[in-house]
Amino acid sequence: MECRVVKFFDPRWDHFVMDQSAATFFHQWKWRGLLHEVFGYEPHYLWVEDGNRIVGILPMFLVRSALFGKSLVAMPLGVYGGILATSDAAAKLLIQQAVEIAHRTRAKYLEMRGNPYSDSLPTAALDGVAASVKQKDLYYTFIAPIDPSDDVNLANIPRKQRRMIRQAQNSGLKAVFDNGRLRDFYEVYAESVRNLGTPVFGYNYFQQLLEQFRDMCVVLVVEYQGKVVAGVMSFFFKDQVLPYYGGAIKKYFHLAPNDFMYWELMSYAAARGARIFDFGRSKDGTGPFNFKRHWGFEPRPLPYRYLPVNGAAIPDTSPFNPKLQWAIRIWQNLPLKVTMALGPHVVKHIP
Repeated sequence: MECRVVKFFDPRWDHFVMDQSAATFFHQWKWRGLLHEVFGYEPHYLWVEDGNRIVGILPMFLVRSALFGKSLVAMPLGVYGGILATSDAAAKLLIQQAVEIAHRTRAKYLEMRGNPYSDSLPTAALDGVAASVKQKDLYYTFIAPIDPSDDVNLANIPRKQRRMIRQAQNSGLKAVFDNGRLRDFYEVYAESVRNLGTPVFGYNYFQQLLEQFRDMCVVLVVEYQGKVVAGVMSFFFKDQVLPYYGGAIKKYFHLAPNDFMYWELMSYAAARGARIFDFGRSKDGTGPFNFKRHWGFEPRPLPYRYLPVNGAAIPDTSPFNPKLQWAIRIWQNLPLKVTMALGPHVVKHIP
């Protein structure tokens, strides 16, 4: 077996991803060019070949952050990441090569994001480095099956949230699935994340997502009396649907637009053939965490693992970090247009 950096597209990469039950949407090759072009991250995509057969991959990016220093991340902007391998031997080769790249690029640490479908950093790959690996248990993920029948799916949602869905349906909300409404979605999303104190991505990033992933990417906006009050961009991968970037205008929360939006998405996804609803990651103790639990989704731990390199400490990038709280409060109070202008320049430093 041989492990090497892959610099040019080879269809065997995506064939391997589609063949692996543990693969995630973020293991696909298209992220390589997209994140490099939009954010300037430096790609380091590894694979292991056994003859002419691919037996393992590890997509990573070198991120140069003015806030947290240099790091090697698998995968930035993705909630999931890490190693995909058919054997322990292949996994070990991948981590060895990743550590070498981290040293060569003088990254402070190597970050492996969790994978709910497998171990993103197999124990067998850690010989010689296991003692140095740090783990953060900040995130949980929420995944549940969905049925082809709307009646079955509605019955699986706890009574209180069913009531919220019906309330929203009776309030005059309208769901529109249309990738041509990207600008409408973006304006709602930008306001929503500003209210959370989070810098927004640039509009061009979402344009690239639609362009690159095409029918795997769907925009849903929710209208009320002709005004867009909520929106979500979702990814479809294999039999999964991942509502990934979403938000709603606080003024309209009394109409339960989020409950309405995610129910409409679940119904749409079921009709499209999706059988897994992946609600994504959330931090314990937050509103999104509680919202997903109220929908009947059970949280699963999503550990992220870090390997310090060159004796560097791992920075606390969590928004719970007291040192970041002042920045979050300031951001929440900035005019929306200011955050939309500044956000893309800031967010690339927060992978």
